[in-house]
Amino acid sequence: MLTYALEKVDAVTRARAGKITTTHGEILTPVFMPVGTVGTVKAITQQQLLNDIRAQIILGNTYHLYLRPGIEILHAANGLHKFINWSKPILTDSGGYQVFSLAQNRKINEEGVLFQSHIDGSRHLFTPEKVMDLQRNIGADIIMAFDECPPGKSEYAYAKKSMQLTHRWLNKCIDHLKTSEPLYGYEQDLFPIVQGNVYTDLRIASCEFVTEKIAAGNAIGGLSVGEPEDIMYNITALCCEHLPFDKPRYLMGVGTPWNILECISLGIDMFDCVMPTRNGRNGMLFTTKGVINIKNKKWATDFSPLDEGLDCEISNYYTKAYLRHLFAADELLGFTIASIQNLAFYIWMMSEARNKILDGSFASWKTDAVSQFKQRL
Repeated sequence: MLTYALEKVDAVTRARAGKITTTHGEILTPVFMPVGTVGTVKAITQQQLLNDIRAQIILGNTYHLYLRPGIEILHAANGLHKFINWSKPILTDSGGYQVFSLAQNRKINEEGVLFQSHIDGSRHLFTPEKVMDLQRNIGADIIMAFDECPPGKSEYAYAKKSMQLTHRWLNKCIDHLKTSEPLYGYEQDLFPIVQGNVYTDLRIASCEFVTEKIAAGNAIGGLSVGEPEDIMYNITALCCEHLPFDKPRYLMGVGTPWNILECISLGIDMFDCVMPTRNGRNGMLFTTKGVINIKNKKWATDFSPLDEGLDCEISNYYTKAYLRHLFAADELLGFTIASIQNLAFYIWMMSEARNKILDGSFASWKTDAVSQFKQRL
């Protein structure tokens, strides 16, 4: 059973430092979870995740793992931990966001979602009950309720209808989990997901609904899907005010380093986003001094390390000039180095934020950090 210990709350902001304990280990919060959608964080080995990046937990996706390699293979391997040889905690997304992104190839009704595979066009049905069974077989420590993620500019009537459907699906998820046991000898904890789009009354209602479920933790979904940044912050702050103080809060799919720091200050504990690896593969580096487009010619003769501010061997071993050369030559090693740099930066940033919360200097540090990390070098 997952437990959460709140260690300190910042005196100026709502930033929190805490500790989540799972069967597969402890997670010090605030925490960033690298996204390993199909059982791999793109271009990075598990050894690099442990030794260079120092990830505490990674995320997998039920939709993608269901399609490839398939639940039968994962079950035969005794779960995703064994299949990918990862001994630390794993969280699985239920697939709700992927269903949202497949708007042209899916149909939603009370039962669930009928969708076409993006791989071969085959048709599949996800129901709340099936998604719980799939996540049982995948074997993640933290599993997510099945939800609908409406577009960021949804009309009020649609947002309300979608939220109510998500709530009914949550009840089905909870009821179905009671009929089954974990498959691999350890507990799995369900996090409900708050929806309600950009409408404050809906978000409050959703927070109240999921709070009644007394889950081990709660997630906030449906943000960073096209709404303005200030609205994302306002909704996040509102949800943190109405979610349990003594449970971890997970903001799904956010975001830039400055987005994350702002949301930490609002009371969020857990984050995930594909941005570090996706942007890395496109030549954008997040560093302790600011943002670098490594493809720019200015770096061609810069023989300084990628980021001397990080305690990461990769960031100190390779130079900017060499990494620019790898991108110019379309060498795959460039993807790996850039992805490690970005994830190592994100993990370092979370560790720094935690330390500043604990020593009482988070508010002033955050202001300076946001300004510095946004700089274009």
